[in-house]
Amino acid sequence: MKNNDTPETVLVLRTCYADLTSHGGFQWPNEVGAIVTAPDWRNDNECGHGLHGWLFGQGDAGVSDSIRRQDAKWLVVEVALQDVVALGGKVKFPSCTIRHIGDKQSATEYLLEHEPRAASVAVIGSTLTGGNRSTLTGGYGSTLTGGYGSTLTGGDGSTLTGGDRSTLTGGYGSTLTGGDGSTLTGGNRSTLTGGEKSELRIRKWCSKSERYRTYNAYVGEDGIEPGVAYRLDDNNKFVKA
Repeated sequence: MKNNDTPETVLVLRTCYADLTSHGGFQWPNEVGAIVTAPDWRNDNECGHGLHGWLFGQGDAGVSDSIRRQDAKWLVVEVALQDVVALGGKVKFPSCTIRHIGDKQSATEYLLEHEPRAASVAVIGSTLTGGNRSTLTGGYGSTLTGGYGSTLTGGDGSTLTGGDRSTLTGGYGSTLTGGDGSTLTGGNRSTLTGGEKSELRIRKWCSKSERYRTYNAYVGEDGIEPGVAYRLDDNNKFVKA
């Protein structure tokens, strides 16, 4: 998105409540092509005083108040690159042009189609499908599906499905399903389903030792069955979900 007459622009992903309001009650217009300007813009590296989002779709989903709402509106906006100010896990900018308004799937698909740089980052909420031996990486709430020998990495709340001998890694509360001979690693409160000869791993914070610990189970041993979903109980034992 660059030519000799206009400054380079980038696409930014963001979410709003169903009524298109955001933090502090700011009202976004329900119109593709509308130009939106922050009334309180301040050119500094502090949160607030501007419009906010995730550059190329990558960042910390936890900074959004609306992202976990089922009826959230997902927006893709175009911003002049020179106006983007990087913050922790997000960016801010004084103004933008709305390019897409929709749900999680439509917005992330639009972003990946129109922003080439999004292909190399973990786009929040993306739905990705790869063939055999694919490598897929998605951010918070992503859905990743890969064929034989794939490597899938998703953030918190992701859904990952891999074929035989796949390697799947999901964050907190993820759902992982792998074929025969797969290695599945999930964060706390994840649900793992592996095929024959798969290894199940759940990584959980231990407050007593102040470190993460990884708990393992092997399909075909100690009663762990193929094709059955397991989670970690309060005693750190694998039980059927």
